[in-house]
Amino acid sequence: MSAIGKSVARAEGEERVTGKGTFVADIKLPSMLYASVIRSPIAHGDIIEVDDSRASKIKGYKGIFTYRDILGENVIPVVFRDQPCFAEKRVNYYGEPIGVVVADSKSAADMALSRVNIDYRELEPLLDPLKARGNERIKIYGEDNIFKHLKVRNGDIEKAFAECEVVIEDIYTTPYQEHAYIETQGMVANPLPDGTMEIYGSMQCPFYVREAVAAVLDLPFSKVRVVQTSTGGAFGGKEDVPSLVACQAAIPAYHLKRPVKLIYSRDEDIISMSKRHPGWIRYKSGADSNGVLKAVEVEYIIDGGAYSTLSPVVLWRGTVHAVGPYRCENVKVDTYAVATNKVPCGAFRGFGSPQVLFAAESQMDRLAEKLNIDPAEFRLKNILRTNDTTPFGQKLSWSVGAEEALMRVLEKSDWKKRKDKNEYAPDGKKIGYGLSSVFYGVGLGAGGKHLARTGARVMVEGDGSVSFSVGTTEMGQGMRTVLAQIVAEELGLPYENIRMIPTDTSRVPDSGPTVASRATTMSGRALIDACGKPRNSILTEAARMLGVEKHQVILKDGMAFSRVDKDKQISVMEVINSCFAKRMPLSGEGWYVSPETSWDERRGFGDAYVTYAWSSNVAVIAVDMDTGEIEVLKIYSSHDVGKAINPSLVEGQIEGGVIQGLGYALTENIITDKKGRLMNTEFATYIIPTAADVPSVKPIIVEHPYPEGPYGARGFGEQPLMGVAPAVANAVRDAVGVRISNLPITPEKVWKALRKYED
Repeated sequence: MSAIGKSVARAEGEERVTGKGTFVADIKLPSMLYASVIRSPIAHGDIIEVDDSRASKIKGYKGIFTYRDILGENVIPVVFRDQPCFAEKRVNYYGEPIGVVVADSKSAADMALSRVNIDYRELEPLLDPLKARGNERIKIYGEDNIFKHLKVRNGDIEKAFAECEVVIEDIYTTPYQEHAYIETQGMVANPLPDGTMEIYGSMQCPFYVREAVAAVLDLPFSKVRVVQTSTGGAFGGKEDVPSLVACQAAIPAYHLKRPVKLIYSRDEDIISMSKRHPGWIRYKSGADSNGVLKAVEVEYIIDGGAYSTLSPVVLWRGTVHAVGPYRCENVKVDTYAVATNKVPCGAFRGFGSPQVLFAAESQMDRLAEKLNIDPAEFRLKNILRTNDTTPFGQKLSWSVGAEEALMRVLEKSDWKKRKDKNEYAPDGKKIGYGLSSVFYGVGLGAGGKHLARTGARVMVEGDGSVSFSVGTTEMGQGMRTVLAQIVAEELGLPYENIRMIPTDTSRVPDSGPTVASRATTMSGRALIDACGKPRNSILTEAARMLGVEKHQVILKDGMAFSRVDKDKQISVMEVINSCFAKRMPLSGEGWYVSPETSWDERRGFGDAYVTYAWSSNVAVIAVDMDTGEIEVLKIYSSHDVGKAINPSLVEGQIEGGVIQGLGYALTENIITDKKGRLMNTEFATYIIPTAADVPSVKPIIVEHPYPEGPYGARGFGEQPLMGVAPAVANAVRDAVGVRISNLPITPEKVWKALRKYED
């Protein structure tokens, strides 16, 4: 292959490095106005009155817009339809939007915002999901404040535990995690003379935005056009919530008949936008004397915040992944997404699985320790292999690279030599090695199969350049590059000839969201389909020009070769010129629907995902015995990706995911006060890893081709984060003998555990 498997330069690399990319903040339209959002100053209460009389005196003030100005339905459609665009009579979290003020300038809008008075009656908030679940007094959602309850049932759990040699049970907790994307949320709404509403913004799911804007403005989808601008990071944080931001700009734009720009400040973004769900996990697991995992029982609760948003599907993924990448015939899993009076949580890289996998992988080490078995050996005894059946009843007939990923990471990290780990340790420090193995269901799976479709369009120009359109988005993961490589390979043209057109809902049919590591597999297959017509024309004409049959032509590196006579060749450019002269079709549309999946929700059983990515990680750390500080020295991270279309981008995903996972493991923690206010809303107090904190990261690529994937590839971009926190926790235990069961693993927690200090 000429383009596949090559580390070509990133398609958008130059524009990002030089700053040439057009971000939403760069957009300037004639007569543009600026909006600022009116937010609730309390976590729970009734709105008595919103008064803008003082704000109206600001020069350039254009008005206030609330739920009364919504022409259609006051709803942000996601999974359930419970979240309003603007609160009407009651607010359910601190920072909930009540309306927007609009002015000629951003400074005037902000000044007007400061002069809006909200009269309210404060109510008692529910902030603890354990207390919210089934609360008799305060009802946020339904009768029990439970958005969703899911389960898995397999085997005889009581009998299995009774027969185990060792049983471990503990409670694990995980915190919020902020996406910390470099670009905050932002949208521009531009009303056109024909009644169409154009939306430009930073997002990862343009079709979600289109549906939401159409709902609040009571417009048909064909009257809403959404264009993705250059997007400075997302990680899931720009999946559902940009719909809310877009509506906040679109409503005043519609009424004022002028473009409206809305860009969030950093603290506003952190206060009001989605986070990774905090998790509470009670985990019980047992093994026999030979180290075979016999029984797992899990109760997993996620704090969904005030509205359901994506919590039901986040919970579903966590449910499926609760046991980890292991065989186990006796399983009982109960999971709950619970409503609280806090900011709604949503998608974040890993999507509900990092929380429960932290518990699962901690348990695996604890079982191995109790049985006096090496943690790697214990995993190898139980890890899923080809033709095994998962704990939720899915037979894995192909493309299972879990064992190889584990063996490769053990080899690269010199796992067997770790017993000498403290021989060269710095004074006052102990060295520890920690292992984790995880898996990730690629795509939307049975929980979102109604969205599992993707469209694409390809156009070959007369000069041999090619443009293509897809419905998935580039947000830093390298999709533009990988998809361009696929098109180049299909058409036999140089990679440099291929260009992706910015994602635009008017160019391709609804292609679902850019989530769940699905862009490469779904858009890649749709593009292969779209290339079919121009490729057929090129092959047909090349065969005529070479004097061979069509099936005897090879397209590669800009040339058309004869399979029969290697000396017969002609440039693809000459073939394209001839095709144009004969008016042969050189454009095409493609469509791809993922293979069928199934799920029996009553039992928690079925073919949950079409394929899985597999990973193992080894963390090498040093712990300061005097202070509890943890220095991460090396991370070895091995991933089965099916086929690495661009190896350097695969390595980049691993490196970036590892660093984000280290933040989750060690430093990131949002503090909420007793009134539901988020207290650390700046990067001075919400601590993310910097360049100075980055250890040596060793990416390891494993390739077990996925038959349905483009050239065998499958997505894996979310997985690199998921196994880091448990590997670090297991390394801390290995180094100093203490087990930290609640993230993040701060120096204070380690110091207290070393001294058995309790508050």
